[in-house]
Amino acid sequence: MIYTVTFNPSIDYIVRLEKFSLGAINRVNYEQVLSGGKGVNVSIVLRNLGHDTTAKGFVAGFTGTEICRQLDEIGAKHSFVILPKGFSRINVKIESEIETEINGQGPNIPEKYIDEFLHHIGKDLIEGDIIVIAGSIPNTLPSDMYEKLLMNVPEGVKIVVDAEKELLLKCLRFKPFLIKPNNYELGAMFGVHIKRNDTEKIAEYAKKLQEMGALNVLVSLAGNGAILIDETGQIHNAKPPQGKIVNTVGAGDSMVAGFLAGYIESEGNYNSAFRMGLAAGAASAFSENLATRAEIETVLEMMEQ
Repeated sequence: MIYTVTFNPSIDYIVRLEKFSLGAINRVNYEQVLSGGKGVNVSIVLRNLGHDTTAKGFVAGFTGTEICRQLDEIGAKHSFVILPKGFSRINVKIESEIETEINGQGPNIPEKYIDEFLHHIGKDLIEGDIIVIAGSIPNTLPSDMYEKLLMNVPEGVKIVVDAEKELLLKCLRFKPFLIKPNNYELGAMFGVHIKRNDTEKIAEYAKKLQEMGALNVLVSLAGNGAILIDETGQIHNAKPPQGKIVNTVGAGDSMVAGFLAGYIESEGNYNSAFRMGLAAGAASAFSENLATRAEIETVLEMMEQ
C-alpha cells in the first residue's frame, strides 16, 4: 500500500477572470472546487493510475467532509484523523493577468489528535509499504512533526519526502527512498542560486543530498523537465514534450505519483520511473484537473516520438 500524508489538506477554489480589479466587484467566467494538498494530490494521481493508496492527515468541518467525498468519488481510500472543531482550510486561486493565491490557515490540532495520528502510522504501516510525506506544517503542529512521524514508521517502509528546506533536510537521517525538491528549493538548502538549465550544478547538489542520506533525488525543473540522480549514481535528464500549460497546481505532486507508479510497474527500473514521473507532471500541467492514466500515456507516447 502507498500511504500519503497531508497535514493541512484543503479545498481549492479556483477562479478565472479576464481582469482582476483590487477593491472592486469581480465576476468570474470559470470556477472549480477541488480537494487539494500535496499528499492528497499524490493519492488522486496514483488512483487515476490504478494504484491503491490511502490518504492520511487531519480534516475538519464541512470542507473536510468534501475532501473525503471527492476521494471516495474516485475510489481513493482515506484514513484521516477527524477533528471536532474548525474546518479544513480553503485556498483561493485567482487566475487572471497574474496569478494570485490566498491560502487558508486550517483547524487547530490538539495534542491528543496528534498522538492518535502517530499511533495509527505505527500500527497501519508494514514492511514493503511506501509512505509519501508532502507539504508544509501548519502552525498548529510542532515544527518537528515530520521527524515525529518518521520515528513511528516501521523498518522496511520506503519513505518519500516532498518538502522545503529545513523540513526536508531534517528527514535525511531517516534515509528516504526518494526526495523531490525543485531547483529553487535545492539551491535554498545550500544557500546558492541554481538555474533550471544548469544540469551540472543540479547534479552536484543533488549528490550532496545523497551523501546526507537520500537514496534517490528527483529535481523538478518546471518547463525544463526534471533530473533524477538514482541510488546507483546514474543521471536521468529529460524535458517534457511541448504543450499548452493549463494549470500548474499539482504538477510536482503528479510527478511524485507517476514516479512511484512507474517504479512499481517496471519492478524497480529507475529510467521507467523517471519517464512516468515526467509524463505525469506534464500531463497534469496540460489539463484542467490532475492527470488521468490516458492523459499520462499520451504524453509518454509523445516523449518517445
